[in-house]
Amino acid sequence: MSANGSSPHEAAVPGQGDANAPTPLYIQHYPQGIAWDQPFQPAPLNEMFDRAVAQNGPRPCVHFLGKITTYDEIGAMVDQAAAGLQAQGLGKGSKVGLLLPNCATYIVYYYATLKIGATVVNYNPLYTVEELTFQVKDSETTHMVTLDLKALFEKVEALLADGTLQTGIIANFQTLLPSVKKVLFRLFKGKELAQPAASSVASKLVMDKDLRANGGAFTPASIDPLNDLAVLQYTGGTTGTPKGAMLTHANLDINVKQVLTWAPILEPGQERMLGVLPFFHVFAMTGVMNVGLALGCELVLMPRFVLADAMKLITQTKPTIMPAVPTIFSAMLNDPKLKTYDLTSLKLCLSGGAPLPLEVKREFERVTSCSIIEAYGLSETSPGATITPLDGRAKEGSIGLPIPGTLVSLRDLENIEQEVPQGEKGEICIKGPQVMRGYWNRPQETANTFVGDYLRTGDVGIMDEEGFIFIVDRIKDLILCSGYNVYPRRIEEAIYQHSDVEEVTVIGIKDEYRGEAPKAFIKLKPGSSVDAAAIMAHLEPKLSKIELPSAIEFRDELPKTMIGKLSKKELVQEENDKA
Repeated sequence: MSANGSSPHEAAVPGQGDANAPTPLYIQHYPQGIAWDQPFQPAPLNEMFDRAVAQNGPRPCVHFLGKITTYDEIGAMVDQAAAGLQAQGLGKGSKVGLLLPNCATYIVYYYATLKIGATVVNYNPLYTVEELTFQVKDSETTHMVTLDLKALFEKVEALLADGTLQTGIIANFQTLLPSVKKVLFRLFKGKELAQPAASSVASKLVMDKDLRANGGAFTPASIDPLNDLAVLQYTGGTTGTPKGAMLTHANLDINVKQVLTWAPILEPGQERMLGVLPFFHVFAMTGVMNVGLALGCELVLMPRFVLADAMKLITQTKPTIMPAVPTIFSAMLNDPKLKTYDLTSLKLCLSGGAPLPLEVKREFERVTSCSIIEAYGLSETSPGATITPLDGRAKEGSIGLPIPGTLVSLRDLENIEQEVPQGEKGEICIKGPQVMRGYWNRPQETANTFVGDYLRTGDVGIMDEEGFIFIVDRIKDLILCSGYNVYPRRIEEAIYQHSDVEEVTVIGIKDEYRGEAPKAFIKLKPGSSVDAAAIMAHLEPKLSKIELPSAIEFRDELPKTMIGKLSKKELVQEENDKA
C-alpha cells in the first residue's frame, strides 16, 4: 500500500522477467551499442538535478526572453525554495501545484518540492476555474505556485476565495526578465499584471521573494524512489474524467536515463535545448526539462509557442535539440519567411504527442538536414515507451522500438490475456520501470488499466518482423489535438448542460494545423432555436480553449446503433468522405 494514495500497481524492476520466455523481436534487432537489458538504478529525481548543478555550475541553465540564469543560480534558488516550503509546513505527503508557463520559476519549485519529499501536481494554465477546482480537490493540493500575471493570478485568487486552495505562492513576472525588458513591460504591458497585495485573499498569499528570503538551508527528505510520488500527472484515461497518474521518483528518473541511453550522439554540457512545449505536459516535463537538465543543456524557453518568435529564437540562440509536436513542425514549414531564418544549428528533433505526417517529416528533414525521431508514450509511462532508432533504420509511419528495459506486448482485442502472433493487430500493452504506480485514489480504474504487469494503452498496433511497432487504430475515444488528448465525452457532458440540447455527439475531424479537432453534432429540443454562437458562449467557461469545438453542426436526428445508443462511426465516415 502506498502512503500517497490507492493500492499501487507493483513497480517494475528493469531487466527482470521470465528467463525462459522467448526473446522479443525488437531486442534481436536493437541498435548497435545499446543494451536493452542494461541495469538502471532507481534514484530520487532531485539527485539528477543536483548532479547537473555540480557539473555545470557557471554554465547557462535557463535562457528566458533574453535573461540567462546559470546552473549555480538555479541551484541556489531551488534550495531557498525548499527551505521556504518547509517553513510553510510542507513535506512528505504534501501536494504543491504548479500553474505556470515555461520559466525558471517552474524549474525552481518543481525540484524544491521534490527535495522536501512532497509531490508536484501539474496544472494546465489554460484550464478554467471549474476544471482547476476539480483537480485541486481530487489531488488534495494545498499550495499553488503561479505568477502575478492577471490571466493566471485571478484563477488562483478564485480558488483561494472559495476555500478550494489553502495558500498561493506568487512569483513576480518582471524578475524573470532582463533589465531593459522589465522597463518595456511596465510601460506597455503593465495592465497585464495583478496586484496581489490589494487582493481580497492577500492573507492567503506568500510572495516568492519572501518565501525564498533565506540561506537555502533545509532538511533533505529521505526518499524511497520506487514508492514515493514525485508527480501527479493528470490525464483523462478513456472517459475524459481526469485522473492523477502516480509517477514515482524512479519512474521519472529512469525514463530520463532510458532516453539518454537511446541518443549517444548528444554531448553532455554541449547542447542547447529549445523549450517550446509546456512543462505542465508530461512530454515536455521529461523530454525537455528533465532530459535537458540531466544533459547540462542550456534551456531556451518560450512561455508559449508563437511561430515568428520561435523562428527568430532558433536563428539567434542556435539550439541543437528541439522536441515538438507535429503541428509545430508543420507551422515552421509553412512560415512564408522560412528561407530568411537559420535552422542549421538543429541536429536532432523529437516528435511526439500525435502521429507525424510523412510529408511533414520528409520536408522538414529536407529543409533543415536535421533528423526527426518519433517517440510514443503516455502520461502513465512518464511518458517515453518507444522511440525510432537513430541508426538510419527509422521506418516511415512507425513509432519505433521499445526503449531499454521496456517490454511491449500486443494483446488480442477480444481476449486481453492472449498475445497476438507477429504481424496481427493487438492492443499495445507496456511493462517497464517507467510505468506508473496507478491512478491516485482510484484502485478500480487502476486495476482496469492493467493486465497482469502490463499497462493497457488503448492503442491498437502491429509489430513487423524486426519488432518495429505501428499504430493502426485507437480503442479509446479521444481526439489528438496539437499533441494534447481531447476527450469527446468531456465536451459532450458540457454541451448537455445547455437547456436547449437534447442529444450531442462529438468526434474528431481532420485539421490541417492541429492534426485533429473536435466537431459537435447537436440535436436540439423541440421548439429550440439556439445557434452555434450561443453554444460556444455556454462552453467557454467550462472547457479549455483546445477542447472547444472547431465546428458545430445542428441536425434533426443523430445516428444511433440498433439498441438506440448514439453512434459516431457514421459521422466519422461522412467527415472522411468530405476530406
